[in-house]
Amino acid sequence: MENNFLKPPKSWEDPATHYVHAINSEWYRLITKLQSEFAYSTVNFYSKKNMIFMFLPITTGSISSPIGFGSDSKPIKVNILGQDTYLVDSMQFYLEYSCRLHSKGCYYIAPSFRGEESDQNHLNEFFHSEAEILGDLNDVINFVDEYITSLCNHFLETSYEDIVKFCVTTDHIKKFLGLKSIPRCKFEDALKVLDNNPLYIKNHDNKYRTITKEGEKQLMNHFGGFVWLTHFDYLSVPFYQKASDSSMRTALCADLLMGVGETVGSGERDSSGTETLKALQYHNVSPENYNWYVNMKDQVPAQTSGFGMGIERFLLWLIKHNDIRDIPLLPRLGKKMYF
Repeated sequence: MENNFLKPPKSWEDPATHYVHAINSEWYRLITKLQSEFAYSTVNFYSKKNMIFMFLPITTGSISSPIGFGSDSKPIKVNILGQDTYLVDSMQFYLEYSCRLHSKGCYYIAPSFRGEESDQNHLNEFFHSEAEILGDLNDVINFVDEYITSLCNHFLETSYEDIVKFCVTTDHIKKFLGLKSIPRCKFEDALKVLDNNPLYIKNHDNKYRTITKEGEKQLMNHFGGFVWLTHFDYLSVPFYQKASDSSMRTALCADLLMGVGETVGSGERDSSGTETLKALQYHNVSPENYNWYVNMKDQVPAQTSGFGMGIERFLLWLIKHNDIRDIPLLPRLGKKMYF
């Protein structure tokens, strides 16, 4: 029997008329309900942990994806009242700063901006759920596991009927909740799982290696749909991910692969300014715009770790959909002008 599931209107393909179709769309009516439930559940989860919601600017001079070896997107420069600045690609630096004020941890939900091509998995402007806590990589991985468990329970309790309109079933959510723990796999072990197949692994001028989208799919299939991929090559991640040891070969970072692939990125931070300066130099990033960040760590040393979840990517998994461009009610895709 054919599944009767809700299909997206794809109205974003025509910027001039998108708003006409979207305003009468059952798809967007339900998507925006799920977005609201996500925000409610997130605030409720953090409130129980006495964490602080931060009101933070969406401009910064200290971009978190600087042009280093492992950058995967370009910053978006804007001029405001004659001052050159950037739209934030992450609030991580601000959250690290905020953790020096609030030891229970800090979080936010707000837009982030990336200068990359929009496609099925990427948006130029997306919503980020990010948090920073005192602790190490293991602490933040456990924290994210708890957060997603809380989200899943909330959606089953409040949005079951809406979800089945999209994808008929909630078995994938129950499968996640049935896990004793999410599998973890170090990058080097992942290469063995993938048989070092060049279709799945990309070597960047012998400086570092990354796993392709096809490789991520293979790993998710291997581990039953969910896996924490950890300890990437150090030069493949931004400078603020702490090195695993003095050899600076791997980083204390982890991506949660689920749904369309990377849905959460997390990492442990350097705790001192000296360590951070060394990391900037190793990644060939000028320290000019990060002096405040280095000084902060010298003034108030603290071991923090944090994560960022792409909300649209989580919602894709929730409704078992495969095109992130169908999620925003008010899309921002490349140079197209909407509204």
